[in-house]
Amino acid sequence: MLPGARVAAAIAVLSDWSEHHRPLKTCLADWGKAARYAGAKDRAFVSGLALDALRRQASYAAAMGSPAPRALALAALRWSWGWSVEAIGAAFAAAAHGPDALTDGEAAALAADVPPTALEAPAWAEAALAASFGPMMAAELAALATRAPVDLRVNLLKTTPEKALAQVAAIGGEAHPWLTTSVRVPAPASPERGSGVEAIPAYAKGWVEVQDLGSQIAALAAGDIDGAQVLDFCAGGGGKTLALAAMMGNRGQLYAYDKDARRLMPAWARLQRAGVRNAQMRAPAGGAGIAVIEDLAGKMDVVFVDAPCTGAGTWRRKPDTKWRLTPEQLERRVAEQDAALAQAARFVREGGALIYVVCSIFAEEGSARIAHFLREHPAFAAARAIDAILARPEVTEAGRQALLALADADGNVLLSPLRAQSDGFFVARLERRS
Repeated sequence: MLPGARVAAAIAVLSDWSEHHRPLKTCLADWGKAARYAGAKDRAFVSGLALDALRRQASYAAAMGSPAPRALALAALRWSWGWSVEAIGAAFAAAAHGPDALTDGEAAALAADVPPTALEAPAWAEAALAASFGPMMAAELAALATRAPVDLRVNLLKTTPEKALAQVAAIGGEAHPWLTTSVRVPAPASPERGSGVEAIPAYAKGWVEVQDLGSQIAALAAGDIDGAQVLDFCAGGGGKTLALAAMMGNRGQLYAYDKDARRLMPAWARLQRAGVRNAQMRAPAGGAGIAVIEDLAGKMDVVFVDAPCTGAGTWRRKPDTKWRLTPEQLERRVAEQDAALAQAARFVREGGALIYVVCSIFAEEGSARIAHFLREHPAFAAARAIDAILARPEVTEAGRQALLALADADGNVLLSPLRAQSDGFFVARLERRS
């Protein structure tokens, strides 16, 4: 496909997203099915341009005087991808299947060296985000509007960090300075394809798993769980289940549960590839619900709750979700989080720990939920997640210093692209005293 045809395809995908309010991933998949002629580089171009346009939708709409898909695509080419006005004009005029030629107004808007800067979040969310970030809100939202790298967790059940890094270096992976078990592959430049992690031998052999740095840090809040009884209460696809199993060294017993049995399905193959032998999958098939883990009540050393949330911490990777989020959705997630914590608490033994994690930047989903839980559950007390994390052998000295700066007064850990170059996470640890 010629550049103009690629841009036209990206505009069509953005139009589909805007008109039908569907996930961008679905719109891209539908375009791909219809465009069988498109090669891998064409698909990378189209998806990359659409994502970059939505990452900075507010600023680009202000710059172009319009939020229309064509205007956003033009702005992304100019200011995200660094195309000159002349190059954009040539691409738009050259192809029979490309977009219409630039108008004088579009060319004038694109002539600016930098676009106006706007807060990259829905207007309704600005007050809540100001409560979360204070004077750093604009900088935090700007960081959330950048491309994200690919982070890998080295699976110590199968290899060593040195062996894994030697293989991942082929796709640009480098050891992360905070964790001995973390490797980072930089985000691709526009319009290049991604790193293709799943195609390397180290991934096929289970030596590495794709897991954001923030998620890796959150798992460490479980502390010393070698030989313990651990329940992953909202296991989903198994990402943190795998991390917990590696921390346990395949000793003790790990139970993976999710109220939606369908979400657990990918975890089976992932556990097998990773060499996990101490995990039981407790899928609530046939409407069994939470009854499938009732025998674990009051017996768990650690219950890990990666609660359902808005996913606002992943806006770098899924920018379309930012603009589709509503106050009603946030309210529903808060109710689900309260319910998940209350249910999970029943399984913690006296002296055991309850870990709460959300991939969100909203205080309503983080510290506010912990405060609510502690008011309703006097048998629990706040502990310090940061202390459990820093006690883990995976944390380097550089990581200790950096992570200490990310803890609040209660020892909860707050991660974001600006603060930690990771997705946004809130991590808390509670202990059952009686």
